Amino acid sequence: MLEMDVRNQKLEQQRQIMEQKMKQKRMTSGMIQASDVRKNSATLRTNSGNRRELHGYDGPLQYTMARDNNPDQVISILSSPDSVDDTVVEDLTNASSDLMDVEDDESSPVASTPNNGNMPINPIIEQPTFINTSTGEIEGDIEGNAEKFVLQPAPQKVLYKCRITRDRKGMDRGLYPTYFLHLERDCGKKVFLLAGRKRKKSATSNYLISTDPTDLSRSAESYVGKLRSNLLGTQFTVYDNGISPRKANFKDGATPRQELAAVTYDTNVLGFKGPRKMTVILPGMTLEQQRVAIYPQDESESLIECWKSKNMDNLIELHNKTPVWNDDTQSYVLNFHGRVTQASVKNFQIVHDSDVEYVVMQFGRVAEDVFTMDFRYPMCALQAFAIALSSFDSKLACE
Repeated sequence: MLEMDVRNQKLEQQRQIMEQKMKQKRMTSGMIQASDVRKNSATLRTNSGNRRELHGYDGPLQYTMARDNNPDQVISILSSPDSVDDTVVEDLTNASSDLMDVEDDESSPVASTPNNGNMPINPIIEQPTFINTSTGEIEGDIEGNAEKFVLQPAPQKVLYKCRITRDRKGMDRGLYPTYFLHLERDCGKKVFLLAGRKRKKSATSNYLISTDPTDLSRSAESYVGKLRSNLLGTQFTVYDNGISPRKANFKDGATPRQELAAVTYDTNVLGFKGPRKMTVILPGMTLEQQRVAIYPQDESESLIECWKSKNMDNLIELHNKTPVWNDDTQSYVLNFHGRVTQASVKNFQIVHDSDVEYVVMQFGRVAEDVFTMDFRYPMCALQAFAIALSSFDSKLACE
């Protein structure tokens, strides 16, 4: 009992030291601050000027971008080959296996390396106006069974406002915090949707996601999916609760697992100080607004490998919106429409290259362990939550 008390005291001391360091870090002049700059605030990136995506867009430009009488079709507005960004994300899956699995610098009491690569993003201070009333958009609510809801793509013209809280209390939650996702409602009410926690003794970062906040085991009926990274934490894949094709005996009726999303973080080999660069790959959507099922039988058919080989059939490619440097505040800024209030390297907005002003998903800090997360069509709650969890994880090669 005495040894347990001593261990708890040491963990609490380490957690307090870590929190003090993070507060000092957020008070530096390099923090990204608010700005009223909205137009031309992002660069356009695409892998092929004429590549077409499958029904993954619900923004205000959809009817002006119709091709072959398809109002949902996304086309690139970049036609010149000279404007194409063919940056290739380094393949880190074959990195040395003796590299340690690094914890999130805000979640781990262990001292982390200096943040010499990515700089935090500051929000623009304004009243919450994220809902696009000009297109008839409404605020979303849970419909039907919660377990099915978290996997169902958001309907068009609906915005879901959510909140993620991080619980770092307890003997080992400084190292392995639990994250809770709630849907926000009027009058400050909220409804629990999902919980996620990093698995212990895993070679790579591996988060289990459940609809039961008290049971985060893979064997539980509430287990709905997981997020898994490569060795260096620069590539993440989101799965449902199906069985891996390497382990499944489908003759016995086992359900193969789907890949629901993939996230890559560009490597920062030159040590340039700037915001993170993210790429999000999603399965395409059908005319009935249903997600295309992706069942890779081997690594070559995975979302990330298809993206690397530029085989984007039935896939949607999104990127984080590039913040603008503000000379007055000496920081990078993004407009979160009042939904984000504190600077953080984790703050981001996900957009289509064809319309960088229409935000598909946004995530950012509002308190020490509280973050907002909003998403629209074509994402579902599980996809958005897993993408947010990837932002908490340390990106060793990106720092």
